[in-house]
Amino acid sequence: MYTTYHLTSAQDINSDILDAIKATFKSRPITIIVEEDHEHIELTDTFKTVLDERLNEDEKTYLSGEDSIKQLIQKYGL
Repeated sequence: MYTTYHLTSAQDINSDILDAIKATFKSRPITIIVEEDHEHIELTDTFKTVLDERLNEDEKTYLSGEDSIKQLIQKYGL
């Protein structure tokens, strides 16, 4: 069994959530995984500018995402 809690902020975590988890799972073993909700990440103006510049690039000199990643790996060891 599993339960998902969606919070708008980590600051929303309170004892009510912990009490609900305890009531639901009682004394059974559980695993708690916390992850950032990537659906609500907003692009910065700087990043939007970079993306707009990429959209305006000449298609003849276009570099695919795969080729970009290969170059980044070679340059930075990512």
